[in-house]
Amino acid sequence: MNWKDNPKRKPLLLQGARQVGKTYLVNKFGETEYSNYIHLNFEENPDIHELFTGELNPWKIIEKIGLYIGQKVNETDTLIFFDEIQAVPEVLTSLKYFNEQAPEYHIIAAGSLLGVSLGKSSSFPVGNVNFLKLYPMSFIEYLMAVDEHLLLEHLMKMKRIESLPEVFHERLIHHLKLYLFLGGMPEVLQDYINHSDIASVRNIQNDILEAYQRDFSKYTDRNQAVKTLEVWKSIPRQLARENKKFKYRDVRKNTRAATYEQTAEWLLNAGLINISYNIGTPKLPLSAYADHSKFKIYLHDTGLLAAMLNLTSDAIIKPGRIFTDYFGIFIENFVSQELTAYDKKELFYWTSKSDAEVDFIFQYKDHIYPVEVKGGTSRNLKSLRSYDSKYAPEYIIRLSPRNFTLSGNFMNLPLYACFSIDRFL
Repeated sequence: MNWKDNPKRKPLLLQGARQVGKTYLVNKFGETEYSNYIHLNFEENPDIHELFTGELNPWKIIEKIGLYIGQKVNETDTLIFFDEIQAVPEVLTSLKYFNEQAPEYHIIAAGSLLGVSLGKSSSFPVGNVNFLKLYPMSFIEYLMAVDEHLLLEHLMKMKRIESLPEVFHERLIHHLKLYLFLGGMPEVLQDYINHSDIASVRNIQNDILEAYQRDFSKYTDRNQAVKTLEVWKSIPRQLARENKKFKYRDVRKNTRAATYEQTAEWLLNAGLINISYNIGTPKLPLSAYADHSKFKIYLHDTGLLAAMLNLTSDAIIKPGRIFTDYFGIFIENFVSQELTAYDKKELFYWTSKSDAEVDFIFQYKDHIYPVEVKGGTSRNLKSLRSYDSKYAPEYIIRLSPRNFTLSGNFMNLPLYACFSIDRFL
């Protein structure tokens, strides 16, 4: 809505992984907020590729679209949606001319592999588009979906760190366990809400994973597709180690890092992974002190991670199991998702020479804060205390299954309140 109402509006590029709900969202937006809505899917309808052959004059393109749909395209109160534009690079290029010559038209473009296409394009419309990125549904969006509006409202209104009544805390922890298993893919959540059938959910997750693997072959050459699949399948295994640092040599023995570097970039641009880089000296700007040879790779959705590991649903029922098994694999992955979805566009972790490690560090205003992630109820703060003694941050933060606590400069937030770190700071 902010984009629609902005007088300086440019064509909008909506990015995000396949199946996160881009097309559904734009369809709803077009149908409810505009009198006229035109949806052109370039993957499903190859014949419309011809609309963008030859001169990319926006008026001629609009005329061709009108002939194709059989009606005049009005510039007022009409949304035009170019979907799956990675199939036709000329559509991406045309956005420049729409912005410069026909800015009165409301245009949204999206594609499951748009990030990959942008990296390749030599004619990207720099400065002529607005960007939005859609992620899998976050935990608070999950709470909306399952009608826990009162619990969510209470969380959103909290301004001070004080323990929740235990009955509310336990209810939120139960939902968090379920979310870790289901993840945030909209079709998965909708199916579970409708049918409460774990087997059906797992089938949908496996179908999504299969679609991703088909994309590896469809949008890369055969050699690169094999390497992408190898890296993709190694992520859960590498996350499950106590030291979660990703190592290319563990993808395939006796293989150099250079063989796979392009692959990680492809997966990142496709929206399928989040990468956290190591920092030895936490100074601003954090990105300037990152060691890009040392990093962790997280999946963009814990539910798909559960499917790749073939995790059974009894983990949700058994007390604490999903928090203590798998070396905290889901917990750290969950936090990477939440931080990414709530504006931490780059992720970093800290290690010292004495083997202390803090899972995440991030900037808020002009300060750097360390965040330790705990799946169990252990009170061990060795790494946080090591960081505290070296750099004396304003607060040290632990995310764990425990209730809200504030003691001196130590802040414990329940994992389900990860989204609210900035607010409490």
